[in-house]
Amino acid sequence: MQIPATSVEDYISQIPEERQNVFNKLLNTIDENLPEGFKKGISYGMIGWNVPLETYPAGYHCTPGLELPFMSLASQKNFIALYHMGMYAKPELLDWFVAEYPKYSKRKLDMGKSCVRFKKMDDIPFELIAELSKKMTVDEWIEMYEINLKK
Repeated sequence: MQIPATSVEDYISQIPEERQNVFNKLLNTIDENLPEGFKKGISYGMIGWNVPLETYPAGYHCTPGLELPFMSLASQKNFIALYHMGMYAKPELLDWFVAEYPKYSKRKLDMGKSCVRFKKMDDIPFELIAELSKKMTVDEWIEMYEINLKK
């Protein structure tokens, strides 16, 4: 389910009302902890934090001319999805997150390659998401992206 939004505020206004408080808390958790340099906006039908073209002119290799995506947050039909490309690109970061998750949540981790799905709004590990958000700077993400791109 993609929300056709033109701004972050527009996106949030289209989320089901019963989910908006939790979504906003997750959004603010990321905003408050993400290192400087990422730019928040609408990206791929979600709220995304990207590396601006001013910082990384090469942009995203899959869609030249677009900013390099890093993290995204989406409200799907049955869950909130958090996408973190750093976990996809850096196995050590993924291993850390998987090991830490049970310390912050009583539920089983529901995760794809870079997507963490939160189906129960009352058990989102905000403290863990704050720590995850701090783990990679813009420069580290660009370096990791380029290493993986050249493979």
